[in-house]
Amino acid sequence: MAAVLARLADRDPDPKAGFDRTDPFRLLVTVLLSAQSTGPTVSRVAEALFAEVRDPAGMVALGEARIVEIIRPVGLGPSKARNIVKLSAALVADYGGGVPRSAAEMRRLPGIGRKSAEVTANFAFHEPVIAVDTHVFRVSNRIPLAPGPTVDAVADGLARSVPEGFKDNAHVWLFRHGRDICTARKPACPRCPVSDLCAWSGRSTA
Repeated sequence: MAAVLARLADRDPDPKAGFDRTDPFRLLVTVLLSAQSTGPTVSRVAEALFAEVRDPAGMVALGEARIVEIIRPVGLGPSKARNIVKLSAALVADYGGGVPRSAAEMRRLPGIGRKSAEVTANFAFHEPVIAVDTHVFRVSNRIPLAPGPTVDAVADGLARSVPEGFKDNAHVWLFRHGRDICTARKPACPRCPVSDLCAWSGRSTA
C-alpha cells in the first residue's frame, strides 16, 4: 500500500492544487449533481446554479421547480433537485446554514451517501477519509490494495490500511490512476508506474 501510494504521490505531489475549498456548500451540491453524469456537464450546471444562489437559504428560496430547470442536463433532475432543497433546509435548520465538517454528519443530510460525504469532508475540511467511486473500487481490487465485494468493504479496508501520511490525497491519486491508466477496458499497463507491484491476472506488458 505504502509503495503504491508513494509512487503515485511522486507523479502527482499536489493533486488538489488549484482546488477552491472556500465554499463547502457548493462542493457538496456539486458532488450530489455528479451522480451518473460527466464532469464537464456537472461543472457547467453547477456554475449556472450558483450564479443564482449562494447559500442554503437562497437554495430553499429558489425552489425545486427552478432548480430542476437549471440542472436538467445532468440527469435525474427531479430527485436531485428535491434532495438539494431538503439538504439545504436541513443545513439552515440544524447547522445555522453551514456545512458540518465530518463525513458522518454529512451522511445524515438528504441525498448524501457515503461517497458524497467523504469526498466533501476530505476536499473541504481535510478529514482523512477515502471516498470510493468506481475507479477507486476497481484499482483497489485489481492491484489489490483493499479488495472487497462492495464499495463499503473497500472503503473500510482503505481506511484501515492506508498510512496516515497518504490519507488526505489517497482518493485523488487512486481515482486518477483508475481514470487515466488502470481503466476498465484496455488498461495502460505498460506505462503504469506500479505495474511491478500489481498482482492482477489480466496485467499486460505490451
